Amino acid sequence: MSARPYRGRSLCLACLCAVAILLAGPAAARAATALSSAPDRQVWVTDGAVYASAVAPDGTTYIGGAFSYVGPNTGHGVMLSTATGAPKTAFRQVQGDVYAAVPDGNGGYYIGGDFTRIGALTRDRVAHILPDGAVDPHFSADVGGEVFSLALWHSVLYISGDFTSVDGRGRHFVAALRASSGAVTAWDPKPNRPVAAFAFSGSTVYVGGAFSVIGGRNRSCIAALSARTGAATAWDPSAHGTSRAVLALAVSGSTVYAGGLFGAIGGQERHHVAALDAATGTATAWDPDANDAVFAIRGSGSTVYAAGLFSAIGGQARAHIAALDAGSGAATAWDPAADAAVWTLALAGSTVYAGGDFDTIGGQGRHHVAALDATTAAATGWDPNANGQVRTLALSGSTIFAGGQFTSIGGKDRSDLAALDAAGAATAWDPGADGTVWAMALSGPTLYVGGGFTAVGGQARHYAAALDATSGAPTAWDPEANGALRTLAVSGSIVYAGGYFTSIGGQPRARIAALDETGGLATAWDPEADAAVRALAVAGATVYAGGDFATIGGVHRDRIAALDATSGAADPWDPQASSAVYALAVSGKVVYAGGMFDAIGHRKRHRLAAIAIDSGFATAWDPGVKGWPRTLVVSGPNLYVGGSFGSLGGRSRHDLAALSVSSGAVRPWDPEMSGTVWTLALSSTKAFAGGVFGSVGGLPRAGIARFSRVAVP
Repeated sequence: MSARPYRGRSLCLACLCAVAILLAGPAAARAATALSSAPDRQVWVTDGAVYASAVAPDGTTYIGGAFSYVGPNTGHGVMLSTATGAPKTAFRQVQGDVYAAVPDGNGGYYIGGDFTRIGALTRDRVAHILPDGAVDPHFSADVGGEVFSLALWHSVLYISGDFTSVDGRGRHFVAALRASSGAVTAWDPKPNRPVAAFAFSGSTVYVGGAFSVIGGRNRSCIAALSARTGAATAWDPSAHGTSRAVLALAVSGSTVYAGGLFGAIGGQERHHVAALDAATGTATAWDPDANDAVFAIRGSGSTVYAAGLFSAIGGQARAHIAALDAGSGAATAWDPAADAAVWTLALAGSTVYAGGDFDTIGGQGRHHVAALDATTAAATGWDPNANGQVRTLALSGSTIFAGGQFTSIGGKDRSDLAALDAAGAATAWDPGADGTVWAMALSGPTLYVGGGFTAVGGQARHYAAALDATSGAPTAWDPEANGALRTLAVSGSIVYAGGYFTSIGGQPRARIAALDETGGLATAWDPEADAAVRALAVAGATVYAGGDFATIGGVHRDRIAALDATSGAADPWDPQASSAVYALAVSGKVVYAGGMFDAIGHRKRHRLAAIAIDSGFATAWDPGVKGWPRTLVVSGPNLYVGGSFGSLGGRSRHDLAALSVSSGAVRPWDPEMSGTVWTLALSSTKAFAGGVFGSVGGLPRAGIARFSRVAVP
C-alpha cells in the first residue's frame, strides 16, 4: 500500500521540536503537530467490517469491506427531528441498550435500559436527558439491573425491570425515584418477578409483567397499585396461559387495554390482547384474538393500535402491526404489513410512529423505524434508518426519542462500498457490491477494487472492477478474474493484482498479475505463484509480493519475493519468511513486512521485520509483536501498524500503533482499538483506520476511526 508522507512532527520528536521552536520562534511552535489518540467524533461508522481504504486529495475517504450501512456514531439512543428524521447532533452517546423512554414535560426525556455511560458521564441504566441533549448532572440513580419501562407521575419517576436494588437499597423489579434527583422513595410494592409495563390513571398505577405477587397480594401478571403507597387494590384480572406475561398496558377512560403473552385474562379466554373494565377487572366483550405476542398497545379515539409478533389479529391477517376498532375489536383496513416484529408505537396526530426489527413497513424499505400515515398506512418520507432494533419511541414537541439496540441512526444503506466526505459523513457515491471488498487502489479519477464480489454498480464484474471516483459508475475496465483478489497496487499505467485467481485479464495467471490500466487485459508479466498472494508493494522497477506461496517468479521463494517489474522474474533477494506475509511497505532501502512468521531475513523476527533491499537480510530493527500485523504504512519518520495484537516493542498497544522507522521505538500515540485493524490510509492531516472493532479508547466506535493532527505544545 502506498502512503502519503505527512508534514509536522510526532510527540516522540519532542526534543527536535523544541530546537525548532527556539530557532524559528512562535510560528514554528504552532506548526508542530502529532496525531491525536482520540478519534474524530463526527466521522460515521459501519455495521460491519472495513477491509480496504483509500484517501483522495480532496479528503474523500473510500472504504470497502463487508458492511451494509454507514451512519453517525449515535449510540443506542437519540433525539430525532419529527420533520426530517435527522439526529440531534448535540445528543450524548448512550453506551448500552435503551429499552424505555418517557418525556419529562419540558422538552427532555427520562430513559432506561442496560447502559452504564452517556458521553463521559456514568449513568447506571436510568438517566434524565435535558432538551439540549445534555445529561442532567443533578439526576443520578444506580439501578442494579435492566430497566424495561418508565412512567412519570407528578414529580415521581416510576421504573420497572429486572433489578433487585437501587442506590444500594433493596428494590425488587420496581421502584419510584424523585424526578429531580433520582433519589429512591419509600414506594416499594415488592413484586416477586420482573415488571415490564406501566399505565397511570389518576393516582392508580397499572402494572404488567411476569409476577405472581405484588403490592402485598397474589396477582398474576397484572395489578393495580396505589401510586402513593404501592399497595395492590382489589382489581385483579389475573392473566393465565402456558407462557404468561403482560408486556403492554394503555388506559382509555374506563378501559385498561393489556397486551402480552397469555391465553386468558379478566375471567375470559383472551389471546394476547384484551380490554379490561377499570373498575371490576373483568374482560369486556372486545376480543381481537391475536395469534402471537403483543408488545405495544396505544389508543386514539375510536382506534386501538397494536404491535408485536402476531400475523393475525382482529379477524384479519395483519403482519406485526394493526389498527383495531375500539368498539368491536375488528381489524380496520389499515395494514402497514411489517416484515418483522414491531416493538414500540407512538402517536402524533395523523402519524403513527413504529419501531422494531423490520426492514420493510408501509410498502417501503424502512430499517427499524418508520412514520406511517394514520389513514392510508403508507410509510411517509420520514426515514431515520437505524442499523439495529428500535425498542422505544417517545414524543415531545418537535422531537421523538428513539432507543434500542442500534448503534447508529440517521445513516445510509451502502453495500460493501462507500465514500466519506472530509467531514466524515457518507456522500452520494454508492456503487454497491454483491460481495466483500478486500482491496483498493486509487489512481487519479479511478478507484480500483478487488474482492469476492461478482457484480459492482449493477454490472457484472468478477472479483475486480474500476469505478469512477466521482460518480461511482463502473468503467469499461473488466479483468474478469476467476477467483478473489486480496491486494492491488498501481504503478504508472499498470494495475498489479494478487489473490486466489488462476485466470485474469483474459489470460492464465496464477495468483498474481499485471493488468493494463485501460482495458484490464493481462500483460505478458507472469510470475505465477503457487499459493495466495496477499500483499503487494511497488518501488521503482521492483514489485514486492507477500503471501502463502513457496514458489514465484520461476524460483523457490518462501512467502516473500522481489519481482522484476518488466520480466516478472524473481531477483536474488530472498528473505525466506517462516510463515505467511500479510503486509508490506517500502521506504528507502528497507522493506517492512508483517505477518505470521517467527523468522524472516535469515534472523528470528516475530511477526514484524525490516529487511534490507540490498541483501535480503533483516536489519537490527526488531520491535516484536504479540499478535499479527495486517497492514503497514510508512509516513515520514513513522511506520504505522494495524492488525490484531496486544503489544509490540515491549509496550501495550492494542491493534494499532506507530513505530520509529529508524529505531523501532514505540511512539506515544495509543488509540487503543478493541479489534483487528485491517486497513490504514494517511493524508497530510489525517490517519484513517478500518477493521473489525467496536470501540476506540474505550468508547463505542464500529468499523471506522479517523485521527486528526493536533498541535503539540
